[in-house]
Amino acid sequence: MSVVGFDVGNENCVIAVVKQRGVDVLLNDESKRETPAVVCFSEKQRFLGSAGAASAMMNPKSTVSQVKRLIGRKFTEPDVQHDLRILPFETSEAPDGSILIHLKYLGTTHTFTPVQVTAMLFAHLKDLIEKNQEMPISDCVIGIPSYFTDLQRRAYLDAATVAGLKPLRLMHDCTATALSYGIYKTDFSTSGPTYVAFIDIGHCDTQVSIASFEAGQMKILSHTFDRSLGGRDFDEVLFNHFAAQFKEQYRIDVYSNVKASIRLRAACEKLKKVLSANAEAPLNIECLMDEKDVGGFIQREDFEMLASGLLERIGVPCRKALADAGLTADKIHSVELVGSGSRIPAVARILASVFGKEPGRTLNASECVARGCALQCAMLSPVFRVREYEVQDSIPFSIALLIDEAPICTGTSGILFPKGQPIPSVKVLTFRRSSLFHLKAFYANPSEVPAGASPDICCFMIGPFQCSHGEKTRVKVKVMLDLHGVVSVESAMVMEDHRYDSSTRGLAGSKMEPMDTDYVTASGSTEAVADGFEESTMQHNSSHTGGEAKRNNKATRRLEIPVSESIYGGMTKAELSEAQEKELQLAQQDRIMEQTKDKKNALESYVYEMRNKLLNTYQSFASDQEREGISRSLQQTEEWLYDDGEDETENAYTSKLEDLQKLVDPIENRYKDEEARLQSTRDLLKCIGDYRMAVNSLPPMDRESVVNECYKVEQWLREKNQQQDSLPKNVDPILWSNDIKSRNEELNSRCNHLFRSRASII
Repeated sequence: MSVVGFDVGNENCVIAVVKQRGVDVLLNDESKRETPAVVCFSEKQRFLGSAGAASAMMNPKSTVSQVKRLIGRKFTEPDVQHDLRILPFETSEAPDGSILIHLKYLGTTHTFTPVQVTAMLFAHLKDLIEKNQEMPISDCVIGIPSYFTDLQRRAYLDAATVAGLKPLRLMHDCTATALSYGIYKTDFSTSGPTYVAFIDIGHCDTQVSIASFEAGQMKILSHTFDRSLGGRDFDEVLFNHFAAQFKEQYRIDVYSNVKASIRLRAACEKLKKVLSANAEAPLNIECLMDEKDVGGFIQREDFEMLASGLLERIGVPCRKALADAGLTADKIHSVELVGSGSRIPAVARILASVFGKEPGRTLNASECVARGCALQCAMLSPVFRVREYEVQDSIPFSIALLIDEAPICTGTSGILFPKGQPIPSVKVLTFRRSSLFHLKAFYANPSEVPAGASPDICCFMIGPFQCSHGEKTRVKVKVMLDLHGVVSVESAMVMEDHRYDSSTRGLAGSKMEPMDTDYVTASGSTEAVADGFEESTMQHNSSHTGGEAKRNNKATRRLEIPVSESIYGGMTKAELSEAQEKELQLAQQDRIMEQTKDKKNALESYVYEMRNKLLNTYQSFASDQEREGISRSLQQTEEWLYDDGEDETENAYTSKLEDLQKLVDPIENRYKDEEARLQSTRDLLKCIGDYRMAVNSLPPMDRESVVNECYKVEQWLREKNQQQDSLPKNVDPILWSNDIKSRNEELNSRCNHLFRSRASII
């Protein structure tokens, strides 16, 4: 069994698989280690990954890429609007403010959400793994940016569910990178923690994390980011530069032509990579638009000047990461630079000036996240035994709670999970309430979350419930920040104190336990407010409570109460089921189209193969009349394939192939049987010779029977071969290889019976 780590980037995806011998990066259908994060819709089917990227130029308005920038976000966000102006597909605003993607498919316009498109990518990656590993997989760990909000994290989980995956954890990209870096290192200082900065400059964003390493453990001290600073932004600088240059030099407006824009952006991306290793580079594109060939030239210095605004921004999250971690640059032991956008020389110079040391590149810049996720999946899976290694991550946002629109406590603005809170974490809250109430989770500090993101997370309805005496009672609520970084209410219980006597025993639907006083006295609890709130740890001192129960002769009845969750902007269960059903339908249509293509290709190959064989291999085995008839049918089939049969059903191609095979099979059988007949003749003659050599051990009567049988078979074979040799090859033979095999079997049956009888007598 394998466990899997996914790095689903904005441009490419990487799959890492843990096997008994270590971590491997999986190759896709094209034997490449990276799979494009592209979904392309043609008229009748989808093309995913590499196939989608290859079809993008033919169907630009039906090709979805960079969906990672759209998932879990609102249509009106400024960053989203900026991205949508670049992307060629049609979008609109959903009733809930999210994004809808409109694509032409099966003759009509279909509407998809970013979650559905992401699920298509996940399903494609899952299919690649299962083909490679030859077994089903579901457990996985998926890398996500640290700046993903609760809604975006839930959207990824929903997409994975639609694809049939079961994420054991959503892992921050830099945390996965730090794990793949630290778990193999054995030279960390024993006198104290070793601090390492990880800078991940991806296709669309920059993430920075400071990690602390000690023997057998790692801890993330800070996460910072710039979610609009990545490799594509440097590509866009070159794109704008050459678009303006070509407008002036060639009188063409690249912005007005979708295909020309795609081609120029692809050329600028290649140019950027060339400039990373060379001081200057040319750009040439044939027939960019209006049948004009274009060319340009740029030096690295000019490129860095054009991108100076972007380069200045790289140091901002680095300095903030140091400040949030409470460290200075001289405390950092090393700096690790990864990501597809990290290869620009100017980036390394800026990081060296910030941290006072040259950034290292000891990790594979494109694969480290996927490898770290795979390692984490192995740690969480019961299948593998992994070296003991503690991974402590943290949340980069402060999360607070409101109870019925009021802060849950005074003095902290209701912050339950402060910025830097380790994940997973659990807080147990105790309220004094008499009926149903609501808890609302939100981001306490809007400046911490990405610009434009909604501060609201979700709302929990606790109840309904009833108190025994109509008064306020204690309600214990367990709030969890799970491994995914998602807030949830794990449970809620009414805690009622009762006299511990026969009248309180055996109450239906409840548990009677000695009164628990830890909820008032536990360390970390806060001062109670007007409605009666207490926060406590989950620790329980059994010896202490037992004494209290004995003195007070009281017990606590624990009654579980229902919890309903409402996610702002999230998918409902009905929507999730509908998305799963739609994905199954799309996958089924893809399979039908692939099978149809296979049948069409098989028919086309058969036409060319048989035409060639009729002139060569099968020439002497077909009569002139047969050859002419088959050639005519092959020609008609070929013309049909490139005319009316260009887009037909699987059954149509199968029927055409069967019709041709009926004409060709007799000729093919004659050809194949000639060689088979010679081999069967040799086998039969050898069998006759073997029996004649062995008859001396038999009694005279049996010996004569064997000799007679051999003579009869030999005489039959000689006569049949003489008749067959007199016939031309282009008619059906009177002696088939199967006839000879049958006589061989009959001879063996009769003679072996006599030899076995002789052996039993002896």
